[in-house]
Amino acid sequence: MPELIKLYIKNVLIGFAIAAAFVGMLLWFNVMNLWHLVSGSDAGILAVVVLWFAHGIVFAGVQFAWAVMALAEREDSGPRGNTPVRSEALLTVPVPVEETPRARTRQTRR
Repeated sequence: MPELIKLYIKNVLIGFAIAAAFVGMLLWFNVMNLWHLVSGSDAGILAVVVLWFAHGIVFAGVQFAWAVMALAEREDSGPRGNTPVRSEALLTVPVPVEETPRARTRQTRR
């Protein structure tokens, strides 16, 4: 199996585990009376599964994005994108501009 697929599966599992812990804490601390709503309804288990799955998608995406960004090269490996340009390379070049009557009237109207 390719390394990227292994990385993806591992981080998705980590994300869904974090989501399970998060939903468990929501229920344990009874946030917004969630435990009472879930335990008092006949569709409470379905609500918990949907809540876990929705949070799992979000946390898995964040976990995988973090893992991919952590694969970047270190700063000591040389210049990368957004490297500043040396000032010697920047030269001013005069550009001749002819003044037209329309441009003159626009300035006088202000």
